[in-house]
Amino acid sequence: MGSGRWAVFVTFALNGAVVGSWAPRMPTVAEQIGANPGQLGLALLGASLGMIAAASMTGRWCARFGARALVAVSALATVVVLPLMATVGSPLQLGLALILLGASVGMLDVAMNVAAVTVVRRTERPLMPVFHAGFSFGALGGSVGAAFAAGHEISLLSHFLVVSVLTIAVTAAVVRYVPREEQAADPAEHGSTDRRMLRRPVLWLLGMIALCSAIVEGASGDWSALFAVRERGMDEAAAAVTFSVFCVAMGLVRLFGEQAERRWGADRILVGGALVAGVGLLATAIIPSSAVAYVGFALAGGGLAFAFPVALNLAGAVGRRGDGTGGEREIGFVTTIAYSGFLIGPPMIGGVAQLTNLEVAIGFAGIIAALIAPVALAAAAARRRAAEAAEREPALNHR
Repeated sequence: MGSGRWAVFVTFALNGAVVGSWAPRMPTVAEQIGANPGQLGLALLGASLGMIAAASMTGRWCARFGARALVAVSALATVVVLPLMATVGSPLQLGLALILLGASVGMLDVAMNVAAVTVVRRTERPLMPVFHAGFSFGALGGSVGAAFAAGHEISLLSHFLVVSVLTIAVTAAVVRYVPREEQAADPAEHGSTDRRMLRRPVLWLLGMIALCSAIVEGASGDWSALFAVRERGMDEAAAAVTFSVFCVAMGLVRLFGEQAERRWGADRILVGGALVAGVGLLATAIIPSSAVAYVGFALAGGGLAFAFPVALNLAGAVGRRGDGTGGEREIGFVTTIAYSGFLIGPPMIGGVAQLTNLEVAIGFAGIIAALIAPVALAAAAARRRAAEAAEREPALNHR
């Protein structure tokens, strides 16, 4: 299973690198098409809409065709769409291209998480945070490459073609090793309805954990630098480091996710991490210090490191069937809820800032991060009740 584990880790890093490659080039794209901030903001919604639409369907596609096939298809779609973005000539064309790119990235996201849950089950190791560390460092690498391309005035098309070629090469090297979940022994059981899934409170609670994490992560990405400039008096170069600190802390903490989950358990690291993230952002908002801003965003990134991967792993466990298969649709369901956080988070924080100021807005993000703690406790209670009900049901049927 070692090759499968590394294949999934590399797939996570590849997805992160793709995301990290195009987002930092948006100023160049905006200049190319002559878009004002409002038009660019509307176009960027396309990426979130594409991700949400793809995530809502990819779970059932993985259940039918397997995660390996979806990893291959989504990676190839990315290879086609990414260079297309370099040729857009209007905000409308950019929005349409971003819908396609968001859909391919979202499909890859769900498929790689389904494959990751398969590795977790087969190895019986809590590796989800480690896989998500691959995404974090892949995004960091992609953003460094984008910065290099921008700094050396490399054209968008040349840059994105290089990323596409690398994507093809990496996918070809690892896709054969991506594990595929065995099909359910009973086809009728495999076709459990989405309607029944919607009635499971635990999935909604796990979705809320991922949603809160996504809101704070999106808000940190879009507002941390502006907060540092306007409220803490930093120059733009120093302010840009605030989100880098957030990302690096998140990636480093995720690398130790297996050891942390083995020692303290999924529920404790969710609750503890949420409180750490909340305290970090609240301190950032309250204490007028540049140094505290860096420390606060680092605590937020480290505290939220486990939220998304652990929530997805638990969603896969909720959907696991008696024969050891299943969970694809549940992972897609929770991912869809999470992606809506990237859609609503930045404008929500921006609205709070408009009504008050950026300090209050960052503090509000801290409260959202801390809300993960009670939601995680509620999810744990819901999982226990579901497990107890499942244990009673066979006994009743046996009578």
